[in-house]
Amino acid sequence: MLTFGKRHTEACVARRKEKDPSCYEYDAYARCRCTYHVSGTLGGQFIRKSLKTADAEHAARKVRQMEDEGTPALPDNRVTISEAVEKFLADVKTLNRSAATIGKYIHDLEKHFLPWCDSKGYTVLLQVARVDVIREYRATWKCASVTMSKKQDRIVTFFGFCERNGWIQRNPITGRNLGKIKAVAKPTDYFKPDEMKRILAACDLYHGDRWSNDPTAGKRLRALTLLMRWTGLRIGDASALQRSRLIKTDRGGDAIFLHTQKTGTHVYCPIPPSVAEELRNVPPGLQPNPEYFFWSGNGLIKSAVADWQRSYTRLFKLAEIKKRAHPHMFRDTAAVEWLLSGIPLEKVSILLGHSSVRITEKHYKPWVTALQHQLEDEVIKSWNVA
Repeated sequence: MLTFGKRHTEACVARRKEKDPSCYEYDAYARCRCTYHVSGTLGGQFIRKSLKTADAEHAARKVRQMEDEGTPALPDNRVTISEAVEKFLADVKTLNRSAATIGKYIHDLEKHFLPWCDSKGYTVLLQVARVDVIREYRATWKCASVTMSKKQDRIVTFFGFCERNGWIQRNPITGRNLGKIKAVAKPTDYFKPDEMKRILAACDLYHGDRWSNDPTAGKRLRALTLLMRWTGLRIGDASALQRSRLIKTDRGGDAIFLHTQKTGTHVYCPIPPSVAEELRNVPPGLQPNPEYFFWSGNGLIKSAVADWQRSYTRLFKLAEIKKRAHPHMFRDTAAVEWLLSGIPLEKVSILLGHSSVRITEKHYKPWVTALQHQLEDEVIKSWNVA
């Protein structure tokens, strides 16, 4: 049985009439604009909500419609946090997201969020669908601001999924309610020429590690390093590069096929003859595969990349690189050197395979010499003003 009536605001004359019966002001303003609210039991659940109308007839029609449907528009209090996370991750996997993206959702929700909820005693979804709870959870994050911003976006996406499924009536977990995290991105760093020389020299000192006993590991690591430095390939793409992508150009030079643009145009990156020679003569490794330069073709490429990253950690120590170094900096080195040599930003964006030149500008804008020259010209022009 449902009943409905008005809930008057503090400023309403009807509220003043309730507090002071001698107040006759209400008689002159009988048509109050306060909204109607409904309360009662429907479908075995108690509900109390606003009908969002000040018209009595409209409110009555809404109540009759709710009684005819027999089910209230309320969230399901029985949905647990673990069930919601499980269904969300299953849905993400059907959206053709990359393995890396799916892995980040699993890491944030299954490995961090669920254990935190268990430690706090939260089991039902409605218990955590509150801004104050998520802010408390966010306070436990110990990572860089860019990573925190991405983690918050994934949490907001999760609760948006819960709202669309009707598990929570209104989603308070939005970027606006939580507040925007100011992501301070560090400027792109790269290897200077002297650092590259030390890294390549250290390859001759590298003789494998405890993960592998490959006597040719140093030569393979040197060839992979040169490939990333001169093509700008990511370590994942470079590790799985097929031998067929090393070609001879019409001019007789060597080039690496990078990718195909949306327009169907193939993009090739010329490489020095010495680099091409090292690639053609790269040792096969412990599990050779004639189709690839550096990959055996077995298992996931992610596992192979992890092995190379561990090797680079030791290589950077051998080269005595003092700053924080990682393999992606070879890609940054290629991009920065292209820009410093005068290649336009738009063409560098094509070589890097970015979907938009804005991405290239975001990461490499400080290195665009054209902008530096333009700044110098503007300063020189200001000398004549006076």
